[in-house]
Amino acid sequence: MRHEGQPLPAHRARLAAVLRAANEVVSVDTVSKTLSIERRAAAKLLSRWKQQGWLRRIGHGLYIPVPLDLAGSEQVLADPWVLAPTLFNPCYVGGWTAAHHWELTEQLFNETLVFTARRATQRRVVAQGAVFVLRRVKPKSLFGLKTLWRGSVKVSISDPPRTLIDMIAAPEVGGGIDHVADSLAAYFNTKKADRELLIHYAEEFDNGVVFKRLGYLAEARLHDDKLAAACRSRLTQGYARFDPTLAPKKLVTSWRLWLPSATKHAAP
Repeated sequence: MRHEGQPLPAHRARLAAVLRAANEVVSVDTVSKTLSIERRAAAKLLSRWKQQGWLRRIGHGLYIPVPLDLAGSEQVLADPWVLAPTLFNPCYVGGWTAAHHWELTEQLFNETLVFTARRATQRRVVAQGAVFVLRRVKPKSLFGLKTLWRGSVKVSISDPPRTLIDMIAAPEVGGGIDHVADSLAAYFNTKKADRELLIHYAEEFDNGVVFKRLGYLAEARLHDDKLAAACRSRLTQGYARFDPTLAPKKLVTSWRLWLPSATKHAAP
């Protein structure tokens, strides 16, 4: 039994040094740099610590410390967001997850939605009991982001107007077009609603369908003539679906949009 004041055994001291240097997630690079050893030796050390029950593997060369009171549990991390930077960077938390964080919706989704510029072979990743839904973006699309601290980890998240633009461009990442419309309305009921920034982000996004859907919602749902006019002046050619997952039934020529048969947003 170790008495207070006595030094930790060498292997525990090395582990403690690594955990102090790590931001929640322990990698081969972290061990290599902290202990000044080669990557191969670092990988073997991580594997040994895993076998001893000190760490749990969450990905290739990635581990998290196992709290003593949760050593037998499959769910170790209370906050799955801390895994996102290590697993998916460059990335940001967005879509329905960001909408809930910014209180644009009360609906809570069990899966964390992450936009990543990293090449991903899977659309759905399970890590340490947490489910991530991935959406690929180009590096130039990493704008309109805020940085949050989750414990000792910095996590990027889309700000409210960027969250809305992402959801308008792809309604499925917002839980469907009706849910997206409700989130848009909630945003304009806040004191921080910024019409000009929303338009700016839509221009930066460089996808004509955004102005068609946003303009239609501005007119039919928000009754915001100024926002609708800004969108109409930026309309592109061609027709688009209001929600790509729903069959088109009615054409609104003024917005070049196909509406589904069932929608709670009446055509103007």
